[in-house]
Amino acid sequence: MNKNDGFRYLHLGLPEKVIRKKMAGDFTGAIEEIERILAEQDLPEAMKLCLETNKEMLKRLPDDYPYSKEEAIALAKKAVPDFSEKEFDQLEKENKAGWIYVNGEKRYFDRYFESLCKIDPVMAKRAGLSGEPRNEMYFQDAIEEMYENGASKRRFYCRASVELKDENFKKGNVVRAYLPIPCACDPQSNMKLEKITPEPVHISPEDAPQRVVFWEEKMEENHPFTVEFSYVRTAEYTDLWNNVAQVRELKFKFIRDELMPHIRFTPYIQELAEKITEGKNNSLERARACYDFVTKNVRYSFMPAYFSQENIADNCAKNLYGDCGVQTLLFITLCRCVGVPAKWESGWAAEPGFCGAHDWARFLVQPYGWLYADVSYGGDAAALGNEARRRFYFGNLDPFRMSANTAFQADFDVPKEGFRADPYDNQVGEMEINGRGLEYGEFVRRKEVLFCEK
Repeated sequence: MNKNDGFRYLHLGLPEKVIRKKMAGDFTGAIEEIERILAEQDLPEAMKLCLETNKEMLKRLPDDYPYSKEEAIALAKKAVPDFSEKEFDQLEKENKAGWIYVNGEKRYFDRYFESLCKIDPVMAKRAGLSGEPRNEMYFQDAIEEMYENGASKRRFYCRASVELKDENFKKGNVVRAYLPIPCACDPQSNMKLEKITPEPVHISPEDAPQRVVFWEEKMEENHPFTVEFSYVRTAEYTDLWNNVAQVRELKFKFIRDELMPHIRFTPYIQELAEKITEGKNNSLERARACYDFVTKNVRYSFMPAYFSQENIADNCAKNLYGDCGVQTLLFITLCRCVGVPAKWESGWAAEPGFCGAHDWARFLVQPYGWLYADVSYGGDAAALGNEARRRFYFGNLDPFRMSANTAFQADFDVPKEGFRADPYDNQVGEMEINGRGLEYGEFVRRKEVLFCEK
């Protein structure tokens, strides 16, 4: 076991005296209570891991909520000078300005205004943003090609790097670095690692569930760790809305299980899954019902670091907001809960002139086999009133992707000694110094699409 295995036991929960301090924002007091319990009680190993992991979560959670109310309003006023306190209060009532208590004071989520501009075209316009879908012409061209020819293909050349911030470099420290690289999956071919600097210690096999290039170095001077790679992405089209094939039900158990703490069949998830799939007679209909629920009901929102979140799918089902990964986990959990095999895939949204971390899902329906679903892009289309585009992302992806991970919460084949910055997924890289896992604020991450062509 390593430190990151402790996340599998978060569902065991915290003692009441820790919960009370956490809810009041007394994170120091909550950590002290955990340390006292660990020192004084003879606990099962699983509970020890749960408490140790919660201790680290409590240390990091306040970092995502840095603003007082006055500071949060001032942040919006920089972009929208006539933004008012009354508007802010209304956003808080609508749960669009997330907050937690920190030492008894409300502190607000650092990306609340970014989220607002993403989902509200009026606010985006007031802030001087276009509010238009990103690079729409690329998507429209590729999707039309898929409709007409059955597939759309793109060739990519990309570069990624991680580097210590100068204040964290110390000569003689042993530094480990990990970067995601393209993995084996149906749409990706011709994968080549074109250039790696410095020389890596290890490169994961193509079928690794979270594929990386790995370095370990006693550093004499600070420098980036860089990988350049190329690949071809072929997006094939499957129409799941017209002339649907006769579905064959699977008679075996495969990728239908819970995965603690986030893919979890809670009482609410079970009730919701049963309700939305009532009367659905086969796995395709049940998967579509799950997709419809998420894309039509869950609004997009940037989220705090997954490191500090608990029971992501259940919280999304109750709160009805989340980013691409949160929405994907809810879709996967609902599918598995009603017997539809579903799994995670992630990496980059890789387009000409843009590169961003992104998550999506796969689900299994025979005779089609493994199909794709992007509930985040589907939800964006639903919000814009584009039903054809929403339907497209049930069964299909556009070709503007780089897949590096085919499993959620999988370990690297050279595990980190310390806590990962993201213990569940890897899209931007990880670093550690002398066995201590670094948080994202301690190192610089870069990723770019150098070219993308038909």
